[in-house]
Amino acid sequence: MPQIPEKIHELTVGQLSARSGAAVSALHFYESKGLISSRRTSGNQRRYGRDILRRVAFIRAAQRVGIPLATVRAALAQLPEERTPTHEDWARLSATWRTELDERIEQLGRLRDHLSDCIGCGCLSLENCVLSNPDDVFGERLTGSRLLPEGKQD
Repeated sequence: MPQIPEKIHELTVGQLSARSGAAVSALHFYESKGLISSRRTSGNQRRYGRDILRRVAFIRAAQRVGIPLATVRAALAQLPEERTPTHEDWARLSATWRTELDERIEQLGRLRDHLSDCIGCGCLSLENCVLSNPDDVFGERLTGSRLLPEGKQD
């Protein structure tokens, strides 16, 4: 990983990309979504403060565990004066995300466990399929292999 001399307080988008491991296009996307910010030089080039490295690391870590960017943005917006997240911030926020992740893991486990049932069924019947119709929520109203929009059934 390229080292940035201490005397450099701002990074170009290329330097930020090289140092953070995020593609330049990802950095531009993060900026367009309000996750990071830059200032513009007189030549209209982006310059990022060194603290943006930690912000990008925070964003990427959250993404790796499946936290949606909108949730990350909301979490970052809670920080005073858009400061860089600290270890304590990560600990606090990750604790709140843990429940959501646990629920997703449980749901994925259920889907995995019923996947072979679905393949065995072969028809993806809404009456019987635990993937298309969990807990037979459509069984009271409909049968068949497709759920048609209301009013379009023949």
